[in-house]
Amino acid sequence: MKRFVRWTALAVAGVLLGAGCGGGSSGDGKGGGPPSSQQLDWGRCKATRDGPAPSSDWQCATLRVPLDWSKPDGETIGLALIRAKARGGKRIGSLLFNFGGPGASGVSMMPSYATTVSQLRERYDLVSWDPRGVGASQGIRCRDDKEIQTAESVDATPDTPAEEQAYLRDAADFGKGCRKTAGKLMEHVSTTDTARDMDLMRQVLGDDRMHYFGISYGTELGGVYAHLFPKKVGRMILDAVVDPTADTVGHAENQTRGFQRALNDYLKSTGQDPAQGSRKIAHLLRRIDARPLPTSSPGRKLTQTLALTGIVLPLYSKSSWPTLTSALEAAEQGDGSELLALADGYNERDPSGTYGTTTHSQRVISCLDDRRRPTLEETRKLLPRFESISPVFGAFLGWDTAGWCHDWPVAGQHDTPQVSAPGAEPILVVGNTGDPATPYEGARKMADELGKGVGVVLTWQGEGHGAYGSGSDCVDSTVNAYLLDGSVPKDGKVCS
Repeated sequence: MKRFVRWTALAVAGVLLGAGCGGGSSGDGKGGGPPSSQQLDWGRCKATRDGPAPSSDWQCATLRVPLDWSKPDGETIGLALIRAKARGGKRIGSLLFNFGGPGASGVSMMPSYATTVSQLRERYDLVSWDPRGVGASQGIRCRDDKEIQTAESVDATPDTPAEEQAYLRDAADFGKGCRKTAGKLMEHVSTTDTARDMDLMRQVLGDDRMHYFGISYGTELGGVYAHLFPKKVGRMILDAVVDPTADTVGHAENQTRGFQRALNDYLKSTGQDPAQGSRKIAHLLRRIDARPLPTSSPGRKLTQTLALTGIVLPLYSKSSWPTLTSALEAAEQGDGSELLALADGYNERDPSGTYGTTTHSQRVISCLDDRRRPTLEETRKLLPRFESISPVFGAFLGWDTAGWCHDWPVAGQHDTPQVSAPGAEPILVVGNTGDPATPYEGARKMADELGKGVGVVLTWQGEGHGAYGSGSDCVDSTVNAYLLDGSVPKDGKVCS
């Protein structure tokens, strides 16, 4: 049970390299504050469970930041950083990357993304990090592997009072597990906390301005940074843009609309009528809900929730649509193995049954950010609206509004983030008309919220989650010109 907002395009997820933090920094974590003059001890990166260490081009270090930014001289925690130095002679500075989530590990993802942004390395150090509560930066785990697999049997679209209570009980138990393992860190992993970490990072890296590339949730983080530090904004790209005006229910509605739109495009590409094809998939999901499908994985069946997760993953990238066709055809024939494999890819489950913790961090961070938490009765009233938007995704994402932060042990901070940034340099906001997870409309809303003369929209009429590096020479050249030469395109430029 999760929000489908992570940067998890199949083409990216399949080639991730893992990197551990091999260096250290000043500060003992017991107080005294992390001065902006602290020296990072860059060293070789280590291998992790996700894969071998990256090449010697990459260096890792640890940055110390305040646990509680209201007490900057108090206890500190360490953040894992990774970088590859600029190759060219006309270095601009550091370019920070956040790959979304919240909860995605920049330390693990940056080396595999470096090929996509290779031109940018001519003038920038490529830098990313694991935000607080993520991965090597005191990553939060709320359940062990056995508990995660057991929870896969919980119906995320409950049909009876008993299933409703099981669904909400599971949600509450998840929050209790987070609190038990995270302790006081659980109250200090908000997007605002991370934005403040970024500014300290900027100072320690020796940059006068923040040059930044945010993807998916990383666009919200970039907007919050711009709001807090408008005069420190340098060249900033926001790609696959989160709608900053949407609250908890609004985000769920946006994603319901976005995934249905992507599914319609997929169905058209296979020669099917979108309405008829959607009804067929919805019928398949109802059959699986009543009777989960057998799979080739010993002791595991494909539940409705796993099936829906398996359908979602290939929609992140048009190149993965043939995989979806094969998996759906197999499921129609009574074999859930292919959809289960796709769901396992999304859920970061490896063949040994070990799960990643990205979705744990994602939930902890977003529930601290989000104040609105619909009750069971409110959700029941919302369901018809969600189901009218999408017969495939509506019920799941509608119920998600009730279960995501149900009985959460920490209060949420706001309904919507503050991203207005008067006085900031122009920020390039890149929207993709076929984006399933962060629908295109969010780009214009982000630009409007950033403010006149700040938000500049670039539109790509394409498919998949994110535009840069997805096959459009127009998008890539426009972004590169902005980051490398400072050339700001006309607001409203369209790449087809």
